Amino acid sequence: MASPSTAAGLTIRNPRNPDATPPPSILHLSFDQEGDSFAVGTTHGFMVFNTDPFVRAFHQDFSKNGQGGGVGVVQRIAATNKFAVVGGGVGQELSRDTIVIWDNLVGQFTGELYFGSEVKSVRLRWDRIVAVTMHSVSVYDQKDLELLHEIETGPNPKGLCEISPWGRMVLVCLGSDKGEVRVEVEHYGLSTSRLIKAHNSDVACVALSNDGRLLATASTKGTLVRVFDTSDGRLLQELRRGSEEAEIHSLCFSSDAEWLAVSSNKGTIHVFSLDTGSGSSVTNGSQEAEPKNSSFPHLSSFKGILPKYFSSEWSMAQFCVPEDIKHIVAFGHQKNTVLIIGMNGRFYRCKFDPIGGGEMTQMDCRNFLQPLDSEYIIL
Repeated sequence: MASPSTAAGLTIRNPRNPDATPPPSILHLSFDQEGDSFAVGTTHGFMVFNTDPFVRAFHQDFSKNGQGGGVGVVQRIAATNKFAVVGGGVGQELSRDTIVIWDNLVGQFTGELYFGSEVKSVRLRWDRIVAVTMHSVSVYDQKDLELLHEIETGPNPKGLCEISPWGRMVLVCLGSDKGEVRVEVEHYGLSTSRLIKAHNSDVACVALSNDGRLLATASTKGTLVRVFDTSDGRLLQELRRGSEEAEIHSLCFSSDAEWLAVSSNKGTIHVFSLDTGSGSSVTNGSQEAEPKNSSFPHLSSFKGILPKYFSSEWSMAQFCVPEDIKHIVAFGHQKNTVLIIGMNGRFYRCKFDPIGGGEMTQMDCRNFLQPLDSEYIIL
């Protein structure tokens, strides 16, 4: 089992109980579709926390005598008691090439889907289960686990894929070529497909708005985030995270698609204002959309003359977290709030000013790995 310090920062034994069992290490983090809860896959099993109010909902331990039972992927099926679980960690009891459905109401596994290769990620909605492997995306009916659709993709080590949570099903995954994403729309039993050349470099992160209309993408360079209309592939906005290259960890639209949150390894959470109602006539991801609310509005008249660095739109609100630690973002139910969870075991709730922007205000900060009996002190 990995050392607790590898995923949870510096862990110090409580001198009152130096022989206590170390807390589990984090292997996976995921919010549900509405930001109501988040799941934590660990070397022992998984935990689920409600976000508002913050409280641990339950904890499922699959380990035996502290060995095995690791969960490398865990996703909640809508607001139900069911979870899709994939094994992970060292000496795991659960397989990496099988998705098992855990029903917390009955306390047992109720179904499984086997694959001949490692499952990189899982996406869920009330009627579908989507499994992502290195070279394919498979769509299953959730009721009978029947395979409905299979898509071949380019190499996908991160398991990049997103689906719309309600209404018609919109699925976005990698295309076959570098920098390309594929959009699949399923409506009344019919499916249409569209390819979008989003970046010149490999795609590193994707996100969909709740209705599936908007797609956000970032490349391995991590300096720009682009927003597209999935219905016709138009580039609507180009957002600048920064000038230095970065690894984008997550992208998330607000429920009303007015805001986009971005996290990276640079230690700053960014919130961008979106203006995608009318869109632009841009059809190629290598071009750029008309800027709005740029940090350099007086330079907008020089569009096409100055470099993209000046014409891209900059974030209107920011929040600092530790660098080089993976953080996942979501929007909270409270107006203008952002939720952040980190691989160091920290949960943040922040509020941003939709008019003035600037540094976000921290409303809450919790250590969700802290044992209830305080056997350990995690710094």
